[in-house]
Amino acid sequence: MQALQSFIEQIDGFISGYILVVLLLGTGIYYTIRLGFLQVSKFIPAMKLTFGGMFKKKDKEEGSLSSFQALATAIAAQVGTGNVGGVATAITLGGPGAIFWMWVTAFLGMSTIFAEAVLAQIFRERRNGELVGGPAFYLSKGMGKKSPMLAKILAGSFAVLIVIALGIIGNMVQSNSIADAVNNSFGIPKLAVGLFIAAVAGLIFIGGVQRIGRFAELVVPAMAVLYILGSIVLLFKYGSELGGALKLIFTSAFTPMAAAGGFAGAMVKQAVKMGVQRGLFSNEAGMGSTPHAHAVANVKHPAQQGLSALVGVFIDTIIVCSATALAIIVTKSYEVEGLQGVRVTQNAFIEAFGPAGGGFLAVCLTFFAFTTIVGWYYFGESNIRYLFGKKGLMPYRILVLAGIVFGSLQEVGVVWALSGFFNSLMVIPNVIGLLVLSPLVIRTLQDYNNQLAKGGELTYHYQDN
Repeated sequence: MQALQSFIEQIDGFISGYILVVLLLGTGIYYTIRLGFLQVSKFIPAMKLTFGGMFKKKDKEEGSLSSFQALATAIAAQVGTGNVGGVATAITLGGPGAIFWMWVTAFLGMSTIFAEAVLAQIFRERRNGELVGGPAFYLSKGMGKKSPMLAKILAGSFAVLIVIALGIIGNMVQSNSIADAVNNSFGIPKLAVGLFIAAVAGLIFIGGVQRIGRFAELVVPAMAVLYILGSIVLLFKYGSELGGALKLIFTSAFTPMAAAGGFAGAMVKQAVKMGVQRGLFSNEAGMGSTPHAHAVANVKHPAQQGLSALVGVFIDTIIVCSATALAIIVTKSYEVEGLQGVRVTQNAFIEAFGPAGGGFLAVCLTFFAFTTIVGWYYFGESNIRYLFGKKGLMPYRILVLAGIVFGSLQEVGVVWALSGFFNSLMVIPNVIGLLVLSPLVIRTLQDYNNQLAKGGELTYHYQDN
């Protein structure tokens, strides 16, 4: 099994470390230029749009979510174990400079995720009383007129890959992370943890998209605030180190550094590679996952949800990932030999707060992983609806819940490698769709800007496209 895992990781390492970096960064640069750097020009309006209506009660279509609920569901999936362990891996393998390149990646990804959300809104459908959308829908409908066979192949392959990568295999890994953290910190048996996760998740799943949305809008803000507050307290405690940490991030992003402590090679090339790679897979911009949540938002114009989506990337990477990175750097946890992944971040909080710091991170990690399970389940469900309709939902739910229990008990090295491999593959059809359909995204933003300039009520006629 170790040989199989190593083989899969080598293939995935080449795809995710080189091919996807070029594809996703290139797409981000293209959209940033074509959309006129909207992540700068529209950032303040996007924040106002997202949080200004957070507490306002609005009428919603049946089977839809409010804009904030959709964003919270997307962030539920974005903010996961990668924000804790992935950032640590980027720093230990690429040095503190990797964080600068993670920020650059997030900046470009904000324009990409805008495009994903807009297309998901435009090509969404109502199936069995619920709105549903995502890359499979905008690939099949958006590209279907010009290349129907290619569109079906791309849409079908994406749908199958995301169900496997996130809905089933990915959620096994998340449940394993929760079971490990809870067992190590509190001594609760892994089977009990797995059964509890499956029971709570099952209650949320059967409530459909609206129960998922209500769960996300309640839990995700609390989860993020808890972790950020803990990180802020840590940074206050190490306040004298903060300026040096920020300086180190910028200087080591461009200046080669000698290997030291936990470094496996902190050269500029490695810093760029690790920062870009971990940034892309943390905020998921261009991967085709979060559009499923943004598709069902009840907004007056697709561009509104596109703006809300870019706020999600900002929260995930610029805020949450940065909090993790600074905690690791100011405590110098990345220099401790023998630590990797989540244990590097855990060491930072233990350095600051003692054993209570380890318990705090275990609680945060549990919330991060569980909300990811809910988000990834929903993304898979959207594609089950695309592939099989309503009749496929019950078998899918049973598979996911069984996988959650199984994953909590098993070592998941091979499973994690497979999840990463399928995750990488699903990016390719999504990026093709984003580039082919880019003229529609650009026209939609122009239409939004024109309507804002004229004043009056925003409207959009979905059937025109």
